[in-house]
Formats: sequence, C-alpha cells, structure tokens
Amino acid sequence: MSPEAPPGARTRPRRARSVVTVTLAVATLGASAVAAVPASAQQPIGVGPVPITFHMKDDNGKWFDSGLNLFGDQSLAVAEMPRLGTLGGLTTGGELSSLLNSDLAGAVGNLTQNLLGQVPLLGSLGGELGKALNLDSTLSAVKSIGATNRQAAPAAAKAENLLGQFGQQLTTMRADQPINLSSLPVGLDLQGALNDLARFAVKGPPVTVNFVVDPKESTGARNPMGLIAPEGAEGFPYDMPGGAFFGQRSIQLTEPGLYAFTDMVTPYMLGAVVVDDPLTIGLDFGKASMVNSRNLVVPTNSDIVNRLVNTFFNITNPNNWQQFKPDSENKFDAIQPPVPILQYDAAGNPVLIPNLDAYFDKKFSYPKTLSKGNQLPATPGVGEVWIDTEVEEWAGKKAVGSATKVNVTNWTVDRKIGAPSINMNNPHNMWTDKDYKYLYQTEWFSNKLDVFDRETGQFVRSTQVGQNPAHVMTETGSDKLVIGINAGNEVVELAPGGTNVLRKITVSPTGEVRHPHAHWTSADGKTVVTPNVMTNNASVIDMPTGTVRTEKTGQFPIASSMSPDSSRFYTADFLGESITCVSLAEAACADNGQKVHSKTIDLWANYSPQDGPKSGAPFGGLMIQLPVSPDGKALLGANVLSQTVTVVDPRTNKIVKDLPCTAGCHGINFGAKKGGGYYAYVSNKFSNVMQIIDVDPNGDGNIDDAKVAGQLTLDPTAATKMDGSIAGKAGYGGQGVLPIPLVYNGWAQQNQGSWRSQLTCRQLNPITQSAC
Repeated sequence: MSPEAPPGARTRPRRARSVVTVTLAVATLGASAVAAVPASAQQPIGVGPVPITFHMKDDNGKWFDSGLNLFGDQSLAVAEMPRLGTLGGLTTGGELSSLLNSDLAGAVGNLTQNLLGQVPLLGSLGGELGKALNLDSTLSAVKSIGATNRQAAPAAAKAENLLGQFGQQLTTMRADQPINLSSLPVGLDLQGALNDLARFAVKGPPVTVNFVVDPKESTGARNPMGLIAPEGAEGFPYDMPGGAFFGQRSIQLTEPGLYAFTDMVTPYMLGAVVVDDPLTIGLDFGKASMVNSRNLVVPTNSDIVNRLVNTFFNITNPNNWQQFKPDSENKFDAIQPPVPILQYDAAGNPVLIPNLDAYFDKKFSYPKTLSKGNQLPATPGVGEVWIDTEVEEWAGKKAVGSATKVNVTNWTVDRKIGAPSINMNNPHNMWTDKDYKYLYQTEWFSNKLDVFDRETGQFVRSTQVGQNPAHVMTETGSDKLVIGINAGNEVVELAPGGTNVLRKITVSPTGEVRHPHAHWTSADGKTVVTPNVMTNNASVIDMPTGTVRTEKTGQFPIASSMSPDSSRFYTADFLGESITCVSLAEAACADNGQKVHSKTIDLWANYSPQDGPKSGAPFGGLMIQLPVSPDGKALLGANVLSQTVTVVDPRTNKIVKDLPCTAGCHGINFGAKKGGGYYAYVSNKFSNVMQIIDVDPNGDGNIDDAKVAGQLTLDPTAATKMDGSIAGKAGYGGQGVLPIPLVYNGWAQQNQGSWRSQLTCRQLNPITQSAC
C-alpha cells in the first residue's frame, strides 16, 4: 500500500497514473481580442486557436523542443490564453522577451549579487524595476481593459494608481526574498482592484498543446504525461492507456498556472508551460498545484514545487549540467530565468518571487563548489566496470551515446565505444555472457540490441527486438538474453550471443499496455520481474512456461532488483517516492520483525512537501535503480530529486542512511572489491563522474559505516581507446552500469579461469557461507 501524503500536503482524488516529459512554457491569459490568427510554423507562443507545439526529439536538451531558446533552455514555450473583449496580448517575439526578461539579461542578472557579494535591493534597478517585475505588462492590460470598456474605466484607473504605489514599496526589498503581497500596505487593495477588473475580461478558450513525435526527429516512441498542473485543470494527468506512439497528440490547458510534463518511456525528458494572467503580478504558478506523486495538492509556494522546478531547469538546460575537473575543484552556478513568479503560501497568501534566479540561488545554495573529480579509492576493485554515457555526442553520427569502460584495478578510463559506424542510438543498459566474450548493449531510442566484442570493442551484430529496448540480462545456466521492451508490452528472449529472437512473452495477461522498464532475473534464471510504469504493478514471469502473474507496487515503478536468494523482489517507485518489497513465494519481506507478502519503504518519512526535508535525516525522491548487494546485506537506491543514494538494510527493510551522488543520479550495480567485499558503482546522467560506494568498509556485516569510497571522471584521456572522436558532452549521461566479473548469486558461480582466481571464496559463493 502506498504511503499516505506527508504533512504539508493535501490529497486529490486518485486519477490514472501519469508520467510526463516536462517542458516549460509561459502562457498569458492575455489582454487581447479573440481574433482568428492564421496558422503558422512552429512557434513558442500559443494563443487561443494557435497552439503550442512541442516536437519531442532525440537531441540533447531538445527533448520537448518548443522552438524557443531561453538562457540555453530549449524545453520552454510561451502560450496566451486570451481574455474575451480586450486588446493587446503576447503575439511577438519582442513582447515575449519582455515577459521573460531576456531583454534585461544584464540588469536583472545583476540582481543576484553586487560587487560586494551581497544581494542588492530591487530599487537598484531604477527605471527597469517595472519591466523586471512585469508590472509594465500588467499596466498595459489594465489600461487596455479601461480603454475598451467604459464600465471598467474607474476600476482600471484605481488599479493603475495602485500599481505605481506598489512599485515604490518594493524598492527597499531584496531580490532573493519572497514577498507576501498581503503584508504590503498596498497589497490587498491592489489585488482587489485587479480582481474587480477581471470581471470585465472573461477568459477565452483554453491553450492547446500539441505533442509531435516524428520518426525523423525521434527514433523512439514517446508517451507524454502530466507531472504538475494547477488545481482544477481538466484532464490532468493527461496520460493515455494506448501507450507510446508516433504521430501527434493534443491536450487543453484550462487554468492559469504551472504545467509540467514528462515522458513515460524516458522520464528525464521534461517540459513545462506557465499559463499567465496579466491581471496578476508576475508569472502565475497558480494558487495550488496538483503533483502527480501520491495524489498531492500543495500550495505553489511549497518546497516540492520549487524543488521540481529547480530540477527541471538543471535537467533541460545543458549549461546547467555539472562539470567536474579531474584534479581540482570547480564552480557550479545553475542558470534560472530571472523572472518574477507569483505563488501562494499555505495560508493562501499571494507570494511574489521577484527574481527566480536570485531566489533559487538562496534556497538551493548556488553557486556550489564541486569537489575534485578524481578521488581514487585506496583499495582497487576487481576487473572493470562499463558505464553507459548516454548523452555523449560523437563526430560522424547523428545519435548520441557511448559505452565507457573503466579499469577498476587502476581507476582509468580504458575504452569508449561510440559505434559511429552503426549510429548507435542512446545506449542505455548492458550485460554480458558467462564467458565475458560479448558486451550486450540496448539502444533505448531505437529497436535494437547490439553485440560487441568485449575485449576489442568491435561491433559483432545487431538484432531487432522491439521499440525502445531498455534493459538486458541473461538467464543463468542457459545464457539466453532477456530484453525488456520499454515502449511496448513484452520481454524478448534471445539465443546466446544475441543471434536471434527465440520468443516474445507479454507482460500483460489482461491486455493493457504496461511499458516494462528495468527488469531483473532470478539467480536460477527461471523468474523475471518487470516493473510496469503505466499500471503501477510488476509482472512476475515464469520463464520455463511463459506464464505471468501481477503484483501491486507503488506509483510508476521504474526499476527492480531481487534478493540474492530470489525470495523477494524490490521496485523503485519513481513517483510514489517509495520502495516496494514483494515476496516471490512464501512471505519474505521484513516488516518490524515479521515476514509479510509485501512491504512499502517510505522515502519521504523525513520530508514535508510544504517545508522540505528534515535536517540531517535520510531523504530520497524520484528513485531509479536499486540493486541488492550479492550477499544480501545492503540495498542501494539512486535518487534524482535529492541527489542521494539511499542505503537500506534489506534484512529489516529499514533505511540506514543516505550518501551523496551528483546530478541525475541514475544507475547502480555491484562489483567485486579486491580482497573481499563489494563496491557499488553509481552513474549520473547530468554530471561527468561516477561514484564508488563501499557498503561495508570494515567487513563486519554492519552497513552503518557505508561510505562513498571514491569518485572518477568519465572523460577520455590520451590513453583511452576509442572508435571515433567525441564532439561534446564528454563523460555525461551516465545510466546503465555493468561491473565485470559478475558477482550476483547465480552468476558469480559461473566465473572460470583467471576471473575466478581474482575472487575470494565468499565472492564466488555470496550466500553460501558453508562453501567457504
């Protein structure tokens, strides 16, 4: 059962699941006449019958491409929801620049800090203050209403006077400090005057948003869904039971406020729209937001809304990706649009954020100092680890991504496979055969599994398996491959070596589309579990017979793992902010000293959506991969929202602590530590480093001392062997993680020859102590 909403949040009636590709747009409930506007090519401005169109693309940072580039962010759009019977409105690029303050980049940017390192007062902008706070556009709307409606003229004159007073009262306030408008002498009167004017300018038709998935722009199928919407927005969360598609789909935005979207297949793809009413101060986020997580309804001036917005800009703007230097510290200062935002607090008071960039600098402590990229563990690992650096850009191919090999005996980047000869497309996850001859690699944005010679990096073959294959593992014993078809409804079994398709097994015996993602295979190779993002459940597949049963999980389960004895499995509930343990046979999930069939582990036990995380306490959010260590003593979960790795004791299902990772924390898998024990290797999508975690440094079986043992940059060096050259984003996009030799129960015992000689007896027999 999913955890209840934590303090600081209300719940909304439960709707169908949804995961959204998020793009940010600004829509204005414009003071403009509703008139027929001729259709045009894609533009980042929508008004009434002219829609916003997001082209969902494979290109880095253009995953929800609206045609707008705002401070390096191309997942933004602008729309106008007109008010009937008025004049003016957002219809030109110049007016758009004014609304988003891109025409004030120098002056508004200086609001963050002055030469003394102090945050200046708003009055330092002088005559630009009105433009910086969008008071000029509000004034224009007020005048337009007064000029076109005689009955509205007195209210318009009053509002115009109050706007002048309002600007004067703001001059002594800090740029990074939220302003409770009700606390200002003129605040309540101004809000009342603007509300009076709204009676004379009735809202027109809603804003239309088109999502276009063109095979020429996106080789992968997509399935956009809502992540955030204003309370009362019709149709939220906009998900469709038919699943991923090529073509076009449209939705209607019916309320002013913040809308955010993600892709249910590739949920780091984000987009957003702000539908703004010019008869308010600043760009409207709305009074309350519905968040597609735990059915939350929260005030817009809440930690979770601001944390998600900050995460949005740090993901969708490649200029905000964290760059680590190998041998020195580096400064990281995220870029946020310097725009005024109108939110509402828990008491219902309007709160003006004068400058979003300055406010987020204060709230999230920018700029930050990134540590030295290379911090090598004192004890080496065994063998190698492969990281899918999925967004690396390579010369000679259109698609992005590579597989990066790290020699963990000396902590060097040994090889990169970009495979430009086959245009390898967004390599997402890997596995290998029992003899370690091959590297099996999924192309997440395509329909193929690639096979490479592991030692030379040479391409061997590709096999078509289905749309958007995500993860691959082998069945122990038979060495057959199992691939999950993320944009479909099945797993595909291939012959050893990936030579041909043997069979396809649906994960949905009842027929609905489930979108399986990161599956796991049992130690004996007889059971496969798929987490199904569309249906909030997991499919348990009996491989000998192909029969399937369904188990309930939390919201949007995106990844899975198993205990080494295969008695239970775990899912990372991406939007449920939880981990679900489910027994595969008899009750095997620990719950306060008892064994139960299923157990939910709450990642938000120390988090209030309104006020934020409890200081010093573990906090996770938007968890992805979560393997259990081969000896069953630790579970590690990678969290995107909190940039932490959650450490869980799977023997008790209690959270022990969390450890830091970096931007876009995503993949984890365990490999052997020299002399005994295990390292967990952690990948990060939006930084160029991986972390190395030692879950039991002193080997006493207690994981309280789990720590980050080291870190390594994934950029190539002069000694790195490559099959081409990198054109951009070197080391970025960390997703799938494959340590070799394999040390999970069932696979560890298959190690032979020199690989076997490098492992201790306990590493070869992770849960059979009697063998040692």
